[in-house]
Amino acid sequence: VQLVESGGGLVQPGGSLRLSCAASGFTFSSYAGSWYRQAPGKERELVATISNGGGSPDYADSVKGRFTISRDNAKNTVYLQMNGLKPEDTAVYYCNAVRWDRIYWGQGTQVIVSS
Repeated sequence: VQLVESGGGLVQPGGSLRLSCAASGFTFSSYAGSWYRQAPGKERELVATISNGGGSPDYADSVKGRFTISRDNAKNTVYLQMNGLKPEDTAVYYCNAVRWDRIYWGQGTQVIVSS
């Protein structure tokens, strides 16, 4: 079982990044998907979530209108499109896959928003 995030990096304020989370070893389409982030010295917080079928996306107030979560079950991948990035978006971003009986986490990808 694996969740592998990619797409992080250094970006200037106002820029964009697209994070990917590739799943393997389990039936990804049976799991809801989420993105979390953790900034230095802060607790991990929920950024966005999407149902197993790709509906019902929901976002933290801090990212509404700037971030978009999506998924492609044929590719076993969930995405996070991040536009209008701000320095306060700097964090390690984690994806997870959740079902009623279990949860899997990725190892995280670093996003740094700085000029």
